Amino acid sequence: MKAATLGIAEKGVFGDPAPSSVYDSAQNAKAGAESPLSPIADVDKSPVLGHIAESGATFHELGVSHGLRGVLARHGEQFMVLQVTPDGEAAVAGVQTDLSVLKLRLIAGGQVTDLGSSHGLQGLFVRNGSQFQVLYATPDGERTIPGVMWDAKGVNVTRTQVASIAGAVPTVVVGKDVDGGATPGGVKKAAIDVVAETAFGTLGSASAPRLWVFIDPLCSYSVKAMQALQAFVSKGQVQVAVIPVSLLDYEDQGRSTPAALAMLSKPADLMALAWMRGDLNGPAASESAPKLNANMAAAEAIGLRGTPTLIWRKANGSEGRLDGLPEDWNAVISSMGGENHADFAR
Repeated sequence: MKAATLGIAEKGVFGDPAPSSVYDSAQNAKAGAESPLSPIADVDKSPVLGHIAESGATFHELGVSHGLRGVLARHGEQFMVLQVTPDGEAAVAGVQTDLSVLKLRLIAGGQVTDLGSSHGLQGLFVRNGSQFQVLYATPDGERTIPGVMWDAKGVNVTRTQVASIAGAVPTVVVGKDVDGGATPGGVKKAAIDVVAETAFGTLGSASAPRLWVFIDPLCSYSVKAMQALQAFVSKGQVQVAVIPVSLLDYEDQGRSTPAALAMLSKPADLMALAWMRGDLNGPAASESAPKLNANMAAAEAIGLRGTPTLIWRKANGSEGRLDGLPEDWNAVISSMGGENHADFAR
């Protein structure tokens, strides 16, 4: 996602490419025949599609199945299958499965938690050992959709629904050494001061201006941010300080937290490289959990809305911040000026 907890709020529902959905119309197609997809002409009549369209995405019809309109959204080489809710105000990023609500309850029994109805779709939280998944039922209850719901304002509805379930969304445990960004006098710290106290890994020259980046290791837009920054790092224009947090456990079946712990188990100068190479195997170090707690507390202190989130000191001494991917990386880097990060951040 462009911002892990934002998705379409930051002009993108596009994460890792989703598999093609299986719809009744596709099942009735002749073997080996490819039916051209029709572009959607009434985007303006669906608030959620209109919001996504602001990113430059295009849409094609996938047909109506079990009371839901299937839509293929494309942006460049990326695509995502969406199930638009009956009111047009939200969409679930996912594909319909053959599992009905009744079968799901028979299989999972007491491991299913009802999340209530939102935008006409019943939400179901299913726990399987240490893993979990959110599914949405089609209006007729005959199909379920593993996925995340976003509304037309960019709100992650799923995250809100699972927030009260223990372990679904990582919680912050604030200890004596982490004050949530407030000074003894009650004055809130600046974000640039908060990030300096996090556990982070660096990539690039220590003499270059530092760009702090909150990332979820399994957020595809965090990965894209790092890929974009490598060119600036190689030229000595910036040093990137990567701050691992775990925001997507409710979405990736609890895999973000172990990945963040694995990153924080690495030495600071190897943390970013290990993440970029996918080298996040092995047991977490005992000190990694307190470090993740501290990073989550820092995220809460600055009002983190999603990943990636960028924090930097501008050339004029003011603070720069951007939630999500910038439209112009050059503008961000040039605004940092030439000052060494140590002049301000330490």
